[in-house]
Amino acid sequence: MSTPDRSRRTNWSGNLTYAARELVRPGSVAELQDVVAAAAAAGDRVRALGSRHSFSNVADTDGVHVSTRELGLSVEIEGDDGAVAVVPGAMTYAEVAPVLQARGRALHNLGSLPHISVAGACATGTHGSGDRLGSLATAVVAVELVTASGELVRLDSTHADFGGAVLALGALGVVTRLWLRTEPTYEVRQRVWEGLPAAEVADQLLAVLGSGTSVSVFTDLSDPATVSSVWVKERLDRPGTLAPCLASRVPATREVHPVPGVDPSAASPQQGAPGPWHERLPHFRASHLPSVGEELQSELFLPREAAPHLLPTLARISEVVAPALLVHEIRSAASDDLWLSPLRGRDSVMAHFTWRPEPELVMPALRAVEDALAPWDPRAHWGKITATPELRAPAGAYDLAAFEVLRRRLDPDGVFRNDLLLLPH
Repeated sequence: MSTPDRSRRTNWSGNLTYAARELVRPGSVAELQDVVAAAAAAGDRVRALGSRHSFSNVADTDGVHVSTRELGLSVEIEGDDGAVAVVPGAMTYAEVAPVLQARGRALHNLGSLPHISVAGACATGTHGSGDRLGSLATAVVAVELVTASGELVRLDSTHADFGGAVLALGALGVVTRLWLRTEPTYEVRQRVWEGLPAAEVADQLLAVLGSGTSVSVFTDLSDPATVSSVWVKERLDRPGTLAPCLASRVPATREVHPVPGVDPSAASPQQGAPGPWHERLPHFRASHLPSVGEELQSELFLPREAAPHLLPTLARISEVVAPALLVHEIRSAASDDLWLSPLRGRDSVMAHFTWRPEPELVMPALRAVEDALAPWDPRAHWGKITATPELRAPAGAYDLAAFEVLRRRLDPDGVFRNDLLLLPH
């Protein structure tokens, strides 16, 4: 086992310094079981630490952080058809995707950047975009984890508690492996439209979001009358129908970045050039630094019927929001039945905000956004910041009672709990 690391650590963007006393890197699953059991016996709390891309304290602890990067696990393809891939939880999608592609397999979707760990992304409800595509967690058909007693437990989709086991916020144990549903590989082309009238996009927003396999609408609200860009990612085997505001205009003939004015070299290839799924579905290349770097992020999940109201609502508060904002993104996703999923029970549009790394400027702007969108019952992303903590678990949104029963069975002493996981039930 590696020597415990007692240095101070921060998350990816630097907005959060973890309170963990040490970081332990077990060299095998058996060592991980010993670490967790010993910490629990000593009265310590434990949390898994992944790619550190969460902006909230969902992964924090005042006890022991555990990294599973050194467990010695690798991707395995099950069955002659390769329909299921067994993936180490600590691996990133940037690491997993090329292995699947080499075997002629693919995942249904990816997030906006591939640099995030599979376990962490699934545990927090990370998603891409696509009217008919669920979050990344919906690809999971089984999960294996080490519980507070040190026991290795596997729950699959036939288990009664599976709905609470995948998107579980790390509250049930340390995930070692996940079984992911795959499909035959496919190619995607990406086109971008720039400088569209915001009124047209707002009126046609549901049609815009349905114009391809995965669609994103970007604006920085510096000019509320104009949408900065619309990115349409389209599977070659499933061509879409463009919304009128796109079909009547010519797509960009240059590469662009989601944040207006930023060097586009980190962005995934555009201008309609076909490429494999894992090189087009993310906004950013696996070989480059994702997004801007130092930033804050928030996101609200809203029912689809809120879509036409999003841009007009934000335009009315743009004077408050724009100075703090780097870019705002609108995406869509299909509903699921996972107990703690922000997509639970409703097809959704998501209002994502990439903010400047200035909390004193951002928090009033974020509060204004959350207040303005309150009529549509927003749900806050578990891994991002919010000015309204109640939006993490709005009344009736989640099956908190069932999850608490499961959590108490697998972690009766709260070894994996932290402040964010003190949920009502």
